[in-house]
Amino acid sequence: MAFSMASSPAGVHSSLSSSFDQPRAAQFGVFQALDRPHIPSSAVHFSPRRSAVKPLNAEAKRNDSMVPSAATSFAPEVVEKVEVEDYEKLAEGLQNASPLEIMDKALEKFGNDIAIAFSGAEDVALIEYAHLTGRPFRVFSLDTGRLNPETYKFFDEVEKNYGIRIEYMFPDSSEVEALVRSKGLFSFYEDGHQECCRVRKVRPLRRALKGLRAWITGQRKDQSPGTRSEIPVVQVDPVFEGLDGGIGSLVKWNPVANVKGNDIWNFLRAMNVPVNSLHAQGYISIGCEPCTRPVLPGQHEREGRWWWEDAKAKECGLHKGNIKEENLNSNGNGTVSSSGTAAIPDLFTTQNIVNLSRPGIENLLKLENRKEPWLVVLYAPWCQLCQAMEGSYIELAEKLAGSGVKVAKFNADGDEKAFAQQELQLGSFPTIILFQKHSSRPIKYPSENRDVASLLAFVNALQ
Repeated sequence: MAFSMASSPAGVHSSLSSSFDQPRAAQFGVFQALDRPHIPSSAVHFSPRRSAVKPLNAEAKRNDSMVPSAATSFAPEVVEKVEVEDYEKLAEGLQNASPLEIMDKALEKFGNDIAIAFSGAEDVALIEYAHLTGRPFRVFSLDTGRLNPETYKFFDEVEKNYGIRIEYMFPDSSEVEALVRSKGLFSFYEDGHQECCRVRKVRPLRRALKGLRAWITGQRKDQSPGTRSEIPVVQVDPVFEGLDGGIGSLVKWNPVANVKGNDIWNFLRAMNVPVNSLHAQGYISIGCEPCTRPVLPGQHEREGRWWWEDAKAKECGLHKGNIKEENLNSNGNGTVSSSGTAAIPDLFTTQNIVNLSRPGIENLLKLENRKEPWLVVLYAPWCQLCQAMEGSYIELAEKLAGSGVKVAKFNADGDEKAFAQQELQLGSFPTIILFQKHSSRPIKYPSENRDVASLLAFVNALQ
């Protein structure tokens, strides 16, 4: 599916109106938005605005792939690429920069290959900052199918206000059907929200990001005390892959990382930006309707999300890289472990993947004449590389279902690590091994490519 791109013509706020009666943040003071606001050259050096990229003048044709639409809608341009090791230094240089400066730098650097992730909440500020830069920009959103009606109306208001088309990514219908038929519509209240979020949000996002080299999020340090307190303004994405494939192929920009929530709202009011009407009803952080409720005075904004779970680790999986490695004592449901450490959810939790215990993996090692081959991933829940390959491994298990190949996982961390290193050829996480039908020793997958096609080729070659 292609992202849309929009320019930011002067006067767009006054010339476009919504068909819905939506609230706007109250305007106060005097603020004149220029076509290109003055940015101090001492902070970041920007090149002149490029003329090669032309905004769309009509609605873009919506496709399942983002790349073809971008290729046919815009003139060719050269996108500057920065080596991976430069981003930590870039983040340090932008630490004291304004959100507008950071946004401008992101759009300048990546051109057609970057997009704003819009959730229908207060991160409409990101779209306003992009509009103020005067540069073309893209906007996408994840439609889970369970959003509030107010959020859908807000999407329409934003499109009309900025003269853009938000491009939506949807969950796979067969995956949603399988989840609902097997566990019901509200299983997340009983066993945690991670499985539903993975189907409705994480996998669609993974597909979207594979057509980009960078994305822009509305993460702030004050949003979630357990997971977002140390996010930088720019980083190499620790979980998702970009257009070039592989870990390190996607850059993540967080322009409002250092901005307080109150300051975001002051900005929205000053700019008379349209806002979601749910905010006036006490909603602050807005997600899916069944998993979001208003917060009470004095409560933290994330307490309205997944309120039945631990308050310190409220992530749906879109920003799983924020969860720290030390929080590895997990029971699989995002609750607190017996040691009191905030838990990290388990990985590869699907009916198509067998969860092997220590005796189970030992039995596989002992069998010399297996009736069927076994593909096993040795992993640790906290490992970012394991998290990054979760989607492809689950998809592989779905493809191999009924083929005679068993797909399994073994948590080889902690007390099991020494055993895995000695008996299972564990070098680093993740390690993938294949137990053939007529061999007592497993064969280690030698490649760093963990996409479905590469893993499937490995399995087929050794059957």
